[in-house]
Amino acid sequence: MASAPLNTALAALASVLGPAVVVLYATAQLALVAYASHRWLVLWRWWRMRRDPPGRPAPPLAWPAVTVQLPVYDERLVVERSIAAAAALDYPAGLLEIQVLDDSTDDTCALAAAAVARHRARGVNIVHLRRAGRAGFKAGALAGGLSCASGELVAIFDADFVPPADFLRRTVPHFADPRVGLVQARWGHLNRDRSALTTAQAVLLDAHFLLEHGSRSAGGLYFNFNGTAGVWRRACIEAAGGWSHDTLTEDLDLSYRAQLAGWRFVFVRDVVAPAELPGDMEALRSQQRRWAKGSIQTARKLLPNLLASPLPPRVKLEAVLHLTANAAYPLLLALALLLLPVLVVTTGASPPVTWALQAGTVLLGVLPVGLFLAAGQAASGGRGARIAWDVAAALVLGVGLSVNNARAVLEGLGPRLGEWERTPKSGERDGGPAPAARARYTPAGAAAGWGELALALYSAVLAAFALGMRDYRALPFALLLVAGFGAVGAGSLRARLAARARPAATGG
Repeated sequence: MASAPLNTALAALASVLGPAVVVLYATAQLALVAYASHRWLVLWRWWRMRRDPPGRPAPPLAWPAVTVQLPVYDERLVVERSIAAAAALDYPAGLLEIQVLDDSTDDTCALAAAAVARHRARGVNIVHLRRAGRAGFKAGALAGGLSCASGELVAIFDADFVPPADFLRRTVPHFADPRVGLVQARWGHLNRDRSALTTAQAVLLDAHFLLEHGSRSAGGLYFNFNGTAGVWRRACIEAAGGWSHDTLTEDLDLSYRAQLAGWRFVFVRDVVAPAELPGDMEALRSQQRRWAKGSIQTARKLLPNLLASPLPPRVKLEAVLHLTANAAYPLLLALALLLLPVLVVTTGASPPVTWALQAGTVLLGVLPVGLFLAAGQAASGGRGARIAWDVAAALVLGVGLSVNNARAVLEGLGPRLGEWERTPKSGERDGGPAPAARARYTPAGAAAGWGELALALYSAVLAAFALGMRDYRALPFALLLVAGFGAVGAGSLRARLAARARPAATGG
């Protein structure tokens, strides 16, 4: 039990700082709970449509010409696999063109050129396109390829994706409706069970596609092209203004511009394109920085037009929550930093106040997110205790990424575009041979994990403080912070040390 002098000191501190700290914490908590509560709405929509069989339109009488674009930037470990998968796509002869859009600065160029030559020699219509520079990053590469493409439809696959041979046969029929501008497939996971990290990512992505995309598509709400594993109608891209590189999420930007122009998007949950999940924490942080920063840039760019449009209020509300969803990360980080001051200044406060401030985040914030992720696993075929374990790993990962992603969100509010960071790939997959013993790419970014490790220590201190004060209501959140920040910090540090111990790949 705390001593009398300590209680006196805490009471004095509370009287000075209490109101401001409580207001800040409560404001951040309410905003975070609002984003988390949106998961209830998504769950309700998903529950209503979960048993609806996926639509399978009849094959067209005349198949349209399709251009497959493979944007590549320093992908020496996966480029040959990517080209082979595209060349194996089953589509009517003479109607398929493949473009390898190669902006690489390392020996990926030679590997891609040789692979293209091999497939051309056996009759595949495939070309290897190089640009003088990397202007516009991925958006610039896609726009450059589109300028000389022959297809009415354009399928896009990132270098780590391995689409099934029947991908086009199952997606193209949806374009029988002339209003359809995009058909997005679901992502699968080549290396889901490699580690707790890849499993946690798979949990997050499964819920995103099966619940968010599925319910939005079925409900006539806006959703986005995910940058890969989708097929565009060329006329839709052009009518929406084409690819733009004024944000780091060119896919999200074009998606909203196209839907604002009246085009309809279709999500097909039964078509799955497997891909590689980032295999270490630094690769994941690199990917997450780009996604978080780019989404805020896109929100700044498009929300004024969207809110001024004649769209129904429910469509606008969903779009606002979608485009600003990453704002939850700085809110979560604010709660983590303010939790210790709140514990101090609310010592002796009435039980309803302390319960609302200390337990509200877990009950109203973490619970709906956990159920949302669990439903995603159930929808993807998960069963039993494995769901609980995997969802716990995903929650820990999401909390731990809040430092990395909060920084990206704040950067997205500024005027600087920033660098388009590639996500390093290794070529690994479950059940396959170990990745080739070649030099791997090291992601760009800040110092590895030290901020997260410092916050893990801070969270451990506040957990100890709560125990000392016999205030157990804050313990679940505090322990979640310790686990999240500790896991991400340790994983980042481990990835950096491993990168230093192996030869660096040239370029990229």
